[in-house]
Amino acid sequence: MHSKFTLILLLLLIAGYKQASGSGGSLKDPQLIVSASADNDIVKLLFKNQIDFQRVESADDAIESARKHDAVLLLADSYPANRVLLSKKSFDRIKKKKLKVYLEYPATLPGMELPPETRRIKLERGVVNTSKISGLDSLELLGVNDHQFIPLQAAGSPLIVLGKVAGYDKADYGLQDVEAFPLLFRHQGMIVSPTKLSDAITSRFGPAASWSRVWDYILRDLLATDAIALQHWPQEVRPSYAKEQALPANAYEQSILKGSDWFYKARLFIHPDWQEQFEQRTSKNGIEVVHPPVGPDQPVGDGSLGILEGHASFIQADGSQPYRWWLRADCQAEVAFALSSAAHLLERDEHKETAKNLLHHLYKDSNLRAGERNDPQSPSYGLIGWATTDPDAYYGDDNARALLATIGASANLGTSDWDAYILEGILGNFRTAGTNGFRGPWFRDAAMQKTDWQTLGNREIVNVHPHYESWLWACYLWLYDKTGYAPLLQKAKDAIAITMNRHPDWKWTNGIQQEYARMLLPLAWLVRVEDSPTHRQWLALVADKLLEDLQESGAIREKLGKEGLGRYGRIASNEEYGSKEAPLISEYGDPATDLLYTLNFASFALNEAAAATNNPSYRAASNRITDFLVRIQVSSPVHEDLDGAWFRAFDYERWDYWASNADSGWGPWGTLTGWTQSWIINSLILTKEKQNFWDNTNARYKGNDQFRQMAKEKINAMLKQGQPVGKQ
Repeated sequence: MHSKFTLILLLLLIAGYKQASGSGGSLKDPQLIVSASADNDIVKLLFKNQIDFQRVESADDAIESARKHDAVLLLADSYPANRVLLSKKSFDRIKKKKLKVYLEYPATLPGMELPPETRRIKLERGVVNTSKISGLDSLELLGVNDHQFIPLQAAGSPLIVLGKVAGYDKADYGLQDVEAFPLLFRHQGMIVSPTKLSDAITSRFGPAASWSRVWDYILRDLLATDAIALQHWPQEVRPSYAKEQALPANAYEQSILKGSDWFYKARLFIHPDWQEQFEQRTSKNGIEVVHPPVGPDQPVGDGSLGILEGHASFIQADGSQPYRWWLRADCQAEVAFALSSAAHLLERDEHKETAKNLLHHLYKDSNLRAGERNDPQSPSYGLIGWATTDPDAYYGDDNARALLATIGASANLGTSDWDAYILEGILGNFRTAGTNGFRGPWFRDAAMQKTDWQTLGNREIVNVHPHYESWLWACYLWLYDKTGYAPLLQKAKDAIAITMNRHPDWKWTNGIQQEYARMLLPLAWLVRVEDSPTHRQWLALVADKLLEDLQESGAIREKLGKEGLGRYGRIASNEEYGSKEAPLISEYGDPATDLLYTLNFASFALNEAAAATNNPSYRAASNRITDFLVRIQVSSPVHEDLDGAWFRAFDYERWDYWASNADSGWGPWGTLTGWTQSWIINSLILTKEKQNFWDNTNARYKGNDQFRQMAKEKINAMLKQGQPVGKQ
């Protein structure tokens, strides 16, 4: 009987111990108390993840109501205007009750002097400074967008520091030469942050999975348990589909609809009501053009005053992004092409009218084809200016894309209104290219006016740089096919042959992949006009090199080119980060794909290559890429001006919008109405409809006697003085 009583007592004691130390929620378990408003990101996150907590409004009340060993989150709801203020009595209670506290943006800390001023985070990122955060390595990078922080000088050994460092997802050059500040640190038993980290979702801190791990660490530490795991981390700006998610039957059509509606929802078309504001905010060279977006109450233009460039790669504290208030020539034509293509598919007459207005603004109303560019006696006749602030700058690549887009839009609209500008643009670039078919990256009009087009056309320049040169060759081949004017073919062939014979020693801009992507189009069209084993071999070489890095998901992994041949190579130091144009990656293997320079053009050109050759591998690659583009299109119920866009960068392993933000103008979260959005929309439409640009435009221009006659007249007028045509 005595032994039975002892056994029962022992079992009761064991059961009591399990109830006290397990997950049953007894009075001896640490309770989580949160001082924050109901709409705080972390409060909503705790609800979403079914983590029990008690919410109070006041920080002092939270400390007072806490029991011994409880966990307390003191969150900065009045940030940035007011810091979290705790009384001395509350700090004493923290010690006395042995509370586990997370405190952010504090007004005071015992034993530490806090400066009254704050600094604003610009290019700085969080750098993990410990190996204790599960899933994150030391020196791993965290995005902390546009926050005010208290610049503390000493905080022991911080868990995370803040500094301007180079790297994709880790600090490549360490922290030795960096002005670094504590971002998360321990102090007298508390975990402290000098800024607000509890708005990580609203502020779009990234990568999302990394910030989920940071908050896992904080909660696990406070609650003294490893059982906490935040399974649900909402993203207010996220991809449209999961990586493995099957696309619905109407996925392409919905993506095209969202992509074309985005131009309007983002209020990017300049309206007379805010045209004066645009004039005040735009600036030469596109340098000081980043300003807040158009207000939600402002009207949307109809294209007759043009369209803005897009979003800057800068995420503000509320998760929004400013705009680049700049009017580029290429964007006008490219958006016209996209909208005129979408108009047919979606039966949207509004898109047709907007497209017409954009082309009218580009060629008639703006300064982009005015002045010297519209003077038949000028060496720059026919060329298209870079931007309305810089109409005197002529980039061959920008001209090529504007001209091809104008051709595509004209075919869609069934109009000849812009045929003269198409011919003058192609011939104006053709006659100022040297004897080998290269023009060089750009001209300024002042220098051109000191010479003549014949002198420019006699240069022996060789510039093996497809990003800047190759789509002009595509223009020459397209016009040759419609006119039979042999010098166009000869000059394109000469330049292409030199370029292919120089491979792999190509110049590159932000990476070598974009050079391969751009070279595909002229090679595909060279097969169209002169099908030969050599030309097919050249196309296969470039396609194979590019597709070596095609991922199962449809992304193309970025890669740097040969050392010494890059215009914007790997960032060489922490100091250099953010000071110039730059790659999205730090080293080969970083899982980033580029939708501004590579994937947008690759998808379009691979479709043309597939149509030119009937090669099933090109078709399969093109389809895989366009599926990927549909999946990663931005979906945002919160930020209407981003919903339906494509950002420049995507990390295909994290399945998140992440890359190095080293580029001073066009970083990973930038949008671009022309280069990115428009070519992607057209690629999706052509893929869905099983069409291609070459055949679509042939229906309008091939055998068009009126166009051939106009071309003959323009050739006689613009090349009548014996323009060199290439190697004789």
